[in-house]
Amino acid sequence: MDQAVNPAEMATEALIDLLHSRGRLRVWSLVVTVFGDAIVPRGGRVGLGVLQDVLGRLRIESGAVRTAMSRLARDGWVTRERDGRNAYYRLADQGRHAFDQATRKIYAPGPPAWNGKWTVVLLPATGAPDSRSVAAEQLAGAGFVAVGDAAWVRPDTEGAVEPVLPPQAFVMRGRAAPAGSIGWMWDLDELTRDYRGLIGDLSPLAKELCSGARLDPLSALAARVLVNHMWRRIVLRDPELPETLLPEDWLGERARAVVRSIYRALAPASEAWLDEAGLPPATDPARAASRFGGI
Repeated sequence: MDQAVNPAEMATEALIDLLHSRGRLRVWSLVVTVFGDAIVPRGGRVGLGVLQDVLGRLRIESGAVRTAMSRLARDGWVTRERDGRNAYYRLADQGRHAFDQATRKIYAPGPPAWNGKWTVVLLPATGAPDSRSVAAEQLAGAGFVAVGDAAWVRPDTEGAVEPVLPPQAFVMRGRAAPAGSIGWMWDLDELTRDYRGLIGDLSPLAKELCSGARLDPLSALAARVLVNHMWRRIVLRDPELPETLLPEDWLGERARAVVRSIYRALAPASEAWLDEAGLPPATDPARAASRFGGI
């Protein structure tokens, strides 16, 4: 008699198929997800073999992982250490700063708290076009929206990332127009489409896990990394508007709920695999347990 097929395993394989079907795979980006989700909370140091095991479960060849690590080291994201014949990697200071900023956004339990105030940035009318372009890109990445040619506005939310601004920029904070009269300025159509697609892609796995199906520890960690990677690529583009400014039945929160349910179901087995792989315990267990509002 054939062994019964694990439905959660089938759903995971479908997600891995999807990963490989969407153009050229950026292995270094997946490595970044592994570091942020599984390695940094446990001290930030990991052996190359561990990374190859995890990404190998996602059908990524060991040589591609080595190439990705060389690129990340060359770009200053990680540092390489030798212990005998074994290679270990640790997140560099540059990488840690970027991870700290992204982590809050990725694992937030919901829309940020808001005090009803706004931040307005006025960029100087003079200056090199390239400098203004860089400033505008940084503002957009920090959740600001352009109002005319020189002004940018954002709700003054708790924990919002502060962009690097040119010295001549002028920043104002205070109460402005009623929320309902300004929330439409953020174009959320593309994010809505991406969140809808994510919900559709992840729902089969979420359904099986909620029904009690389970994965072996390595598969659980690989699935957790993949789901988190898919979520991360969208949520880091989200302007993090407070609930008052969001459309009714905002799909971003529905997507967060799906990701949260999967993450919670996979956490015990995936953490057990990391223990068996020899990684140290979490340096801040309370913080690790508070992801998505508590796992």
